[in-house]
Amino acid sequence: MPVDGKNLLPPYEVTPPPVLSWATYLFKTDSGMEYEVRFSRKQDNILHVSIAFGVTNEEFEGEEYVATNKGEMFRVMSTMVKIVRMYKEAHPHASIYEFMGEAREKEKNLPQTARIKLYYRYLPYIFDEPGWIIHFLKNHIVVTRDKDFKP
Repeated sequence: MPVDGKNLLPPYEVTPPPVLSWATYLFKTDSGMEYEVRFSRKQDNILHVSIAFGVTNEEFEGEEYVATNKGEMFRVMSTMVKIVRMYKEAHPHASIYEFMGEAREKEKNLPQTARIKLYYRYLPYIFDEPGWIIHFLKNHIVVTRDKDFKP
């Protein structure tokens, strides 16, 4: 089982930005799917980071949130975990991380999207140290550093 509470599948090789304070990380799967993970900070709170994750292959005509169905989901998600951990290490003062899960047409009226449910399964691997609180909302997840947590 790929996600068993202990281990993840090996991540793909990651191409970090040339300067770690920049915000776009890239990777390519065995089938040739190219992904990017972008981190952007909110204008009103630079410690609040939004994460956008998607496919960049031209065959999907700019639809970065497409489901590729190439059988690589577990390794893709392991790579996502690795990238967010890399970003967290390079930005130790960030205290809010937001993951968006855009709804497909058939998900418009559902309480949560399939994508956000998938992200939620992997968050304990990213935020595995004490002091983080995961807020599971309709089409996004916000993870915050617990203000009352004392190491």
